[in-house]
Amino acid sequence: MIEGYIIHLLILIGIYVILTVSLNLALGYTGLLNLGHIGFFAIGAYTSALLVKAGYPFGLAFILAGLLSALFGFLLVRITKKLKGDYFALATLAFMYVVYSILLNWQWLTRGPLGLPGIPKPEIFGFVFSSNVSYLALVAFFATLSVVVIWFIVKSPFGRLLEATRDDEMGLRVLGKNTFVLKYKAMAISAFFAGIAGSLFAHYLSYIDPKTFLLPELILLLTILIVGGIASIKGSVISAFIIVLIPEILRFVSLPSTIIGPLRQIAYALILLLILFYRPRGLFGRIDLA
Repeated sequence: MIEGYIIHLLILIGIYVILTVSLNLALGYTGLLNLGHIGFFAIGAYTSALLVKAGYPFGLAFILAGLLSALFGFLLVRITKKLKGDYFALATLAFMYVVYSILLNWQWLTRGPLGLPGIPKPEIFGFVFSSNVSYLALVAFFATLSVVVIWFIVKSPFGRLLEATRDDEMGLRVLGKNTFVLKYKAMAISAFFAGIAGSLFAHYLSYIDPKTFLLPELILLLTILIVGGIASIKGSVISAFIIVLIPEILRFVSLPSTIIGPLRQIAYALILLLILFYRPRGLFGRIDLA
């Protein structure tokens, strides 16, 4: 019993590792205050679920989930290219709510508030990832691949240009670099990985609805990012384990379920406050949060 519970948590941690590391590429390394990452997560989840339920193979649905999310990431930066800082953050937050509204009201496709039940488990080369152990292996593979790919990106000359965009965009423009193109690419890559994380999430739970992709999920994601540290891939990975596992301890406390939920949110808030006061860069971050 406890082994199944641990495997379940590890699957969720793997998905959040992909989500957080991909957000760190845009926010930490490029300086894009993206609060709409959960919107890309939702697009990937619904795209993959709808395609597989329509009879398309999981591999195709998985790739298209990432590509469609990447397209929306590109368009989001394109539309908001004149916005900076807090204004850009508000625009991306609005994007998340626009995605939620579409999923909620486009009922003939998404079933609206009823959600999508019966999402099939992934099938690759005839093998169905029906057990949680096999699904953990699938998630672990893609989580590791995502971390490695993003690590190579941030260590490449392109990654150094992204950091220069974050630190001194005007200076980089003076040197003749097109910082808008760099932002488009960074957001598209970030959104792509959020989309494939959404695909893994949808096929694991077998049921999704629009409420799954709202503010509580964003708060959890930002908590993982901030605790691990801005512009730190290692921090994002380690923090995903910490933030997912610590609140789970409350499940073993004899308290009513109506209290456990608020206590989890309080735990996230306390962790954030402690980090902000005593570790302003997070556990491994290289950029100050203040």
